[in-house]
Amino acid sequence: MTDFIDDWPLWAVFVAFWVIAMLRSNATYWAGRGLRAGGGHTRLAATLDRPAVHRTEAFVDRWGAPVVAISFLTVGVQTLINAAAGALRMPLPHYLPATAVGSLLWATLYTSVGAALWAALTGGSWWWLLVALAVLGLVAAATEWLSRAAKRRSNSTV
Repeated sequence: MTDFIDDWPLWAVFVAFWVIAMLRSNATYWAGRGLRAGGGHTRLAATLDRPAVHRTEAFVDRWGAPVVAISFLTVGVQTLINAAAGALRMPLPHYLPATAVGSLLWATLYTSVGAALWAALTGGSWWWLLVALAVLGLVAAATEWLSRAAKRRSNSTV
């Protein structure tokens, strides 16, 4: 990643990151919309037409834009929020400005802090990426094992 940042002008890196964030977030939003539309043609249709779902849609319509924008400062939750905005049919006039602002936040972070942190941690070497992925995999496996063990313990006491 540091070669990419070193070879391109800073403004071009920023624009590239912004475009990447916009494409990804909008693809996720439309995937959520598609799943919702498809669900309307299944046995879920009655569930999706319940008053509680309509109230949730109204809530997302009113308060979802700031949540969408701020979600770009998170890792992992961002995808869920963009998909939920689509599935809960957040109107495009509210979603598009929110995702544009969020993408600006994301591009700013990755152009500045993210690139500097990556260079500082790895010295530009991709070898460290493999180490980081291995550590994350071990943490995920340990978490899953502990979760299952706790579930087994709670089931055995019932």
